Amino acid sequence: MEHEDRIALFLDYENLALGVRDHHGGAMFDFRPIADALAERGRVVVRRAYADWSYFDEDRRMLTRSHVELIEIPQRMGATRKNAADIKMAVDAIELAFERQYISTFVLCTGDSDFTPLVHKLRELNKQVIGVGVENSTSALLPPACDEFLYYDRLEGVDILPTRGRRTRPSRLPEPEPQPADQVEIEAPPTEEPSRDADALAVLVAQTVAGLQGSSGGEVTASRLKRTLLRKDPTFSESDHGFRTFGELLRHLADLRVIELAEGPAKGDPEVSLPEHGDRETAFALLGSVVRDLGGETGEVALSGLKNQLRRVRPDFSEKKLGYRGFLQFCKAAATEGAVGLRWSADADDYLLTGKPS
Repeated sequence: MEHEDRIALFLDYENLALGVRDHHGGAMFDFRPIADALAERGRVVVRRAYADWSYFDEDRRMLTRSHVELIEIPQRMGATRKNAADIKMAVDAIELAFERQYISTFVLCTGDSDFTPLVHKLRELNKQVIGVGVENSTSALLPPACDEFLYYDRLEGVDILPTRGRRTRPSRLPEPEPQPADQVEIEAPPTEEPSRDADALAVLVAQTVAGLQGSSGGEVTASRLKRTLLRKDPTFSESDHGFRTFGELLRHLADLRVIELAEGPAKGDPEVSLPEHGDRETAFALLGSVVRDLGGETGEVALSGLKNQLRRVRPDFSEKKLGYRGFLQFCKAAATEGAVGLRWSADADDYLLTGKPS
């Protein structure tokens, strides 16, 4: 087996959860995008989150289901409680760095610059340090100190529209507000259960290959892909989808043009990649055509409800089969390729697309 990084994950949970809520319209923090991003980088062997959990009751259940160890920081007055959580997290990280030599990577989920000395010390101890924080609440001092820094807002699986909100700090996180009906992506109901399973499988594999290519930039072998799928879902088995081997599953997806296979470094371990052309360019062209048809006098079309308009033209459209976790990410990619123009409108409180770049 090729070398895999062993990862220790530490979450300054109050910093993350309040950062997401304050800068994204009261949205709840979701641990899954972070877990998926780290699964593509190595094997997470330690998961710890620090907070006064009486303030995060719903979050506590979500983290427990993801096998995160919850470190309780009792309620104290003012900044004392914050300092207690920061110091405990720093002490635990340094202790682990000395006691667990096999841990090669430390992931610090916080935007607080107070952790910068900890980052420097871990790197002195020959540990790779990855930071994760909410973009608008992360200190400018922290990202340059890390080997890699991931903004939570930009992780695949986090599609949060910008909002104009004043930063506040209530004692408890509010429940997320329901989305308007026209902003909810409505999946077309399948006619048969096997069809839905096949679509879900194609989405899972395409997204994972895209994540591996983006995180490492190197070749993605079938064996590496299988290990990553198992990190995301330990219950994953190709036999549940009717395939005898993982190679047979990959060949099936290659026939459907979901992925491409090429000769790998070892016999029986092919290289897996996403198609560079074909379906993706066709989908970008479809998006541009629909936007031009709907543009009217202004030439601009709101993002909300646009996916349903695409499905009226092409019922089998799915951005997830192309390796994108959300429709917004797909539209951003199309804008990067020049198929459409894309901008945020404060007046419309939505993204606006044009048939050609502005």
